[in-house]
Amino acid sequence: MTSILTNSSAMAALSTLRSISSDMETTQGRISSGLKVGDASDNAAYWSIATTMKSDNKALSTVQDALGLGAAKTDTAYTGLNAAIDVVSEIKSKLVAAREPGVDKLKINKELTELKNQLVSTATSASFSGENWLYNDTATAVGTKEMVGSFTRDAAGNVAVGVLKFDASTSVLIDTKDASKGQLTKDITVTQPSGASTASATYRLVSTAGASGATGSVIELTASTSDDNIEGMISAVDKMLTNLTDSAATLGATNKRISMQDDFMADLMDVIDKGVGRLVDADMNEESTRLKALQTQQQLGIQALSIANSDSQNILSLFR
Repeated sequence: MTSILTNSSAMAALSTLRSISSDMETTQGRISSGLKVGDASDNAAYWSIATTMKSDNKALSTVQDALGLGAAKTDTAYTGLNAAIDVVSEIKSKLVAAREPGVDKLKINKELTELKNQLVSTATSASFSGENWLYNDTATAVGTKEMVGSFTRDAAGNVAVGVLKFDASTSVLIDTKDASKGQLTKDITVTQPSGASTASATYRLVSTAGASGATGSVIELTASTSDDNIEGMISAVDKMLTNLTDSAATLGATNKRISMQDDFMADLMDVIDKGVGRLVDADMNEESTRLKALQTQQQLGIQALSIANSDSQNILSLFR
């Protein structure tokens, strides 16, 4: 039946054209944004997962920044500690030289004084961002240092921040308040020759005025310093050197761990980005092909609507 009141063909063509226009709008939105899931209405499950993982990736980026800060601190401390080891080794060699009969011990002592001043300078300079793990001039002892190392989310959705730890009390060279807490200021007890037998003696390398906790003899030479005492000083310095080497090894291992964790964080962030991309990114090849098809369908829909609308005009010819 042909009616001038109800054009069923035009209504069908118009409905199809509206559907095509809606699909084109969706496709153009994906092309412009690059996302097939840009809102929760597109796919609530994928949108929720992607939003959470993007937030976690931002947290991982912050962790990476924190690891960079931690690496800078450990690098600074290690550099200072390594320099101190070189100086203490030099002090050890000077004491060995002082054991040689006939040498001028006072001149060697002047060298020792300058080397000890260098140790103080090294310890006080090894500071980064206000933290110094080699020198302490406060009443509070230097304890374990924590550095943010990870951000995790378990199956239940609970999050946690992991930390890397280093016991900085083992790396403190000089403590001006409690000398017993500094590797170079604390007492080192050794066994040294005493005539035909041996005796116990206590030495410390650096003297800090007003500090408590150390009563041993300061390692220094006078013209009358005995060979037995020099050998005791050599033994004490050797023990200090061993302690510093152990601390440097631990600090180096911590620094390596930070470097490895930093590399892992970078890889993990890349993997998460790829995973999120698989969920929400639009396939531009597919979308461009779909857009071409929709444009063709739109043109055909417009022609179909035009043909349906012309049917009403054809009715006039029946009344001529």
